[in-house]
Formats: sequence, structure tokens, C-alpha cells
Amino acid sequence: MAESDDAGQVADESHRGGFGEFGGAESGLIDRAFREQIVLVGVQLAERTADEVDANLDELERLVDTAGADSVERIVQRRDAPDPATFVGRGKADEILDASLEHDADTVVFDDELSPAQQFNLERILKRTALDRTAVILDIFAQNATTLEGKAQVELAQLRYRLPRLRGRGRQLSQQAGGIGTRGPGETQLEVDRRRIQRRLARLEKDLRGLRRTRLNQRKSRRRSRYHTVAIVGYTNAGKSTLLRRLTGANVLVEDRLFATLDATTRRLQLPGGETVLVTDTVGFIKKLPTSLVEAFMSTLEEVAEADLLVHLVDASAAEPEMHIDVVRSVLREIGAGDVEELIAFNKCDAVDGGTVRQLLERYEGSHAISASSGDGIENLLLAVGDRLRHLTEVTELRIPYSRGDALAAVHREGEVLSETHDDHGTVVRARLDDVARSLFAEFATGDSQESEVVRSVSAQSSTRATDA
Repeated sequence: MAESDDAGQVADESHRGGFGEFGGAESGLIDRAFREQIVLVGVQLAERTADEVDANLDELERLVDTAGADSVERIVQRRDAPDPATFVGRGKADEILDASLEHDADTVVFDDELSPAQQFNLERILKRTALDRTAVILDIFAQNATTLEGKAQVELAQLRYRLPRLRGRGRQLSQQAGGIGTRGPGETQLEVDRRRIQRRLARLEKDLRGLRRTRLNQRKSRRRSRYHTVAIVGYTNAGKSTLLRRLTGANVLVEDRLFATLDATTRRLQLPGGETVLVTDTVGFIKKLPTSLVEAFMSTLEEVAEADLLVHLVDASAAEPEMHIDVVRSVLREIGAGDVEELIAFNKCDAVDGGTVRQLLERYEGSHAISASSGDGIENLLLAVGDRLRHLTEVTELRIPYSRGDALAAVHREGEVLSETHDDHGTVVRARLDDVARSLFAEFATGDSQESEVVRSVSAQSSTRATDA
């Protein structure tokens, strides 16, 4: 992330640090020449408890570690409301400066989002880079993006974050023009930088629109293939990539750290019932996920909104799995996926005592206990996925003449036959058929079709299997 741009007033006095140079137009990845020493700052506002602040700082420490730095000190401030100038107040800012000097800290990271003015004021007081949680997350994304689309999305979010934080450098850097009538301050470096970033933003947005059209065409192609789509969602580091590898053998990066993978990966999977589905691994969610990131990754996150079923993976060994569920569901609503059918799977259950697992399964009806690393409970999860997808398919009644044995055989191939009876006019079949299959057999429809309601819990048999796991 960028060090202060106020070269005349801050940079000469500032300590090294700031998580390297901002990605910008030239680079989406950041090299780490050394592990910076970081002071973490949390603010306990009126609506927050001390435990919530501690939990947030624990997560921020993990984010800082993932970004390539070390936390050396924590400072917590209690306030009724943020200070408009420095967020923490001048007195606490001086205390943070003393702690930074004591530990020879390179950077101070605040758990809350700082306004550009607050960040500027803090850097003047602290004489070192002041960052917020958003900047750290953006930095991690910049390191981990690998595909063309992922890098463009991250750079777009970075530049949107950086643009309001540009600072003027004075008249000495003005672009002077020669000739009568042209002398004067001219165009400042601030204006040049702002215009350059705006041009780059426009180019990135254009490129991403093209990539979005490509992704849309890919989704249309998958829909024509008539395969159901399943998206794996969850809090960051819940084990989504491990689960995708376990299910499909996909060669995806698996690491025990936050945001190890960013780019959506889709693989084909055959369920125990014989159905073929497409499974997509998606970027993980986190508390206080920057709005700029949600907007930049919207084309990728649309994969979630377009899915037929969400496998919501939850780390059962986390300190607050219920909070993780709430955060993920909040982001799902934000991206328009709040109404997509959800199946909760508690992962890493081999690292948790049985009593805790049973409580979680009882609290979330129809959920399953698995271990993506060992494979425990995976078969039952796949059976539940098949159950959910079948219940999402419309039940259609057909009357097929006895002379059309070929059509009857085709119904068995194309859908799931629920019942088969005979009358004077032919064979009456009730089957679950997708839109394409219903159009193929429209001439045999009796008009007594039923669109099943979306089932929010799996069958009693599936629930029993999950509890046994």
C-alpha cells in the first residue's frame, strides 16, 4: 500500500513501511523485502463489546501476518464515537506514537476504515504510514491474484481506494508552460496523478466489462449443457479449496491462510445418484469486507448468484462459527444471492469435540458435519446435494401412449421418474424434468404438473446420515 504522498511534509520524516508500493497501474503484486513491525489499533465504540474488539484484532493480526508482516503491539481505545480528525483523538494518537517508537514499528494498522483526512492527519502525527483494515485486505488480494481478471479486479479496487487519498505536493511540482500568457502554477502533480488514475480506472472498467461478457457466455454455455451448478461459499480459510480438491481432484492452491485463493474455479462432479453437476469454488468472505472489493469482484461473485445451490462451508473449529455464518449470509444478500438454496456443511469437524459438532448440527437443521482434508462425511454431503437439487426440479405429469415406448425410455434417461402407472390411454409418468426436458415432452403433458417448493431442509434420511457423521 502507498506510503504518504505528502513528500514535502511527511515522507522525509516517515519511517519505512506501508506494505510496499501501491499496486497501481504498473504492478498488481507486492514484493516483501522484510517483515514489517506493525502496531494494531482497535476502537471500542458504544455498540461494541470488549470481546468483539479483541476478536476483530485477532483477525486483523492474521490478516497482517498473511500480508507479510508481524504484529508487535495492540492498543485499544474506548470512545463513544470516532474522532473526526484522527479517529482515536490526539491524546491516543500520541500514545500510539510512543508505542511505535518503543517497538521501532514500521506501520500502524487500524481495524476500522479511516477517511482520507484521518489517514493524512495520523501520518503527520505518527511519522509513519497509517493504514486501515481495507488497505491490508487489498494488499493481500494484490499478492494472491493470479488470473488476468483477478489482477484487473484487484487493481480496480486499489485505485478506487487510492484516488481520494491523493495529496498535493505544492507549487514546486507544478507543470510550468512557457510563453506569454502561460506562466503560472499550471497543472499540479496532484491533478496529473488524479487524471492518470482516472484514465486507468476507465481502462480497467472497460476490460472487466469484456471479461464479464466472456463469463456470461460461459454461464450460458453451462446452462445449455443442462448441468446444475453448485457454488462453494464460506468465510475465508473455511476450507473451500480443500473441499473442491476432495470432490473433483481439482489442482487448486490449498494453504492454511486467509484469502489463499481469489479466482473462481469450476469443475465437473458426478453425484452418487449419477447426476453430473458443475462445482465452483469462490473467494472467501470476511468481516468488514471492503465495498470496493465487492464491486470490483461482482462479475466473479455473480457465479454465486446464478448457482442452483450454495454449499455454505463453515469452519467448525473457529471461535465463532455462528458469526461467520451471519457474515457470509450478509454478503450473499449484498450480491443478490440471498435467496439461493443453501446447504450448510461444518468443516474441520475432526478438530472439534463431538459435543460441539452435535450442537451446531442441531442449531442448523439439515446441516452436515465433514472433514474436507480426511474425507469424513463427504459421501453424505454429496447425497444431500443430490437431494436438494432434485427438490429444486419441477415435477411434471406425462401420459405416454403405449405405442411410444421410445418416449418412455427417453423420460427415464432425461429425468428422475417418481411414479409410473397405467390407464386405458397409456403410461402415466410423474417425473422431475428440467426446462429443456419439459419442452421435449410437452406433447405428452397432462396439465397436472406441479412446481415443487424449494425445500429448506433435506429429507429425514439425509439428516440422520449427517448426525451419524
